Amino acid sequence: MNLVSIARRNVFHRPLSTGLSVLLLAFGVGMISILLLVQRQLAEDFDRNINDIDMVLGAKGSPLQLILANVYHVDVPTGNISLPEAQQVVAHPFVESGIPLAYGDNYRMYRIVGTEWTYPEHYACVLAEGERWGATFEVVLGAAVAKTAGMVVGDTFFSAHGLADETDVHDDKTFVVVGILERSGSVIDQLILTSIETVWAVHAHEGDIVDPADREITAMLLKKRNPLAILTLPNLLKDSNMQIALPSIELNRLTQQFGIGIQTIRAIALLIMVLSFVSVFIALFNSLRDRRYELALMRTMGGTPRALFTLVVTEGLWMTCMGIITGLILSRIGIAVLSSVVADQFHYDWSQMGAAPGEGLLVALAFLVGLLAAAIPARSVLKMDISRTLGAGR
Repeated sequence: MNLVSIARRNVFHRPLSTGLSVLLLAFGVGMISILLLVQRQLAEDFDRNINDIDMVLGAKGSPLQLILANVYHVDVPTGNISLPEAQQVVAHPFVESGIPLAYGDNYRMYRIVGTEWTYPEHYACVLAEGERWGATFEVVLGAAVAKTAGMVVGDTFFSAHGLADETDVHDDKTFVVVGILERSGSVIDQLILTSIETVWAVHAHEGDIVDPADREITAMLLKKRNPLAILTLPNLLKDSNMQIALPSIELNRLTQQFGIGIQTIRAIALLIMVLSFVSVFIALFNSLRDRRYELALMRTMGGTPRALFTLVVTEGLWMTCMGIITGLILSRIGIAVLSSVVADQFHYDWSQMGAAPGEGLLVALAFLVGLLAAAIPARSVLKMDISRTLGAGR
């Protein structure tokens, strides 16, 4: 007697009750799974892009906005700051180095960032082809930009003013692609890099002469030499239009703000899993009640109480496994949809489908829930009165 095959037929013989149980468990598993996948992706992106950036120097405003705009490039900058004044901060004994950033234009929604070559080097980026920018209006593309735009070395394009608009095009200033970077998995993949002078030249009119003291940038990414820099620099800048933002502190605040929503969704998902436990229990209980005569006949034909107990438990595990597998599939579909949204709006790649930390524990927990839900009604088989059941005819 193949108990697994019999259990499978019994499960599919009740499509409505089985489908409800499987669906509830799938939703619970899927919701928790997609939360784990999103948390994994966020943690990896946050850690990868911070990469030894201790402080961000920029215009006064929201510190979190300053971090999101200049480290992750997913927000608008708080304003511009004076380059000479920013260089004075970099020259402070407590500061080891600084990477200037200047931007304000885009090409097909990809930001054009004026900087130094130390910026891609900071993320260990290397050229896949071409060379570094040199002359004004020469650019190096991140891997994602080159792939999406279909551009190669030697191509030209015009930039559009702003970071989220392509209407105000500077068609009198031609950019030339001189290099393409290899994929690094960092924010550099989504950027078009060039010199700071290029960013200034885009908005300059013919014949304009700008005093070097009036040159501006968007931000400066700082690496500290001494931990006291975190305490000293903010006080030095309190009378200026500049501020220091600390990525670690701001990201902790962001995580705490999201944490309440994530905990709420997780609680709802756990509630759904509990409901799936009840659903599996009711489905098996009703099935046993309807099949008591059939089970009693199986006993008279040589089926042991242990075999019948195993049969009922196996039916529950069939539903549990289908729910777990369906839930994991739904979570991958969800992350694929979310990935396309994130890619369209922020150009980040969230297409990782591998198992997230904690998913193994989730599967084990769901399996135990299904096992327990099946074992409780299955115990009634062990106490079945064969003579009375057969005598009743049902």
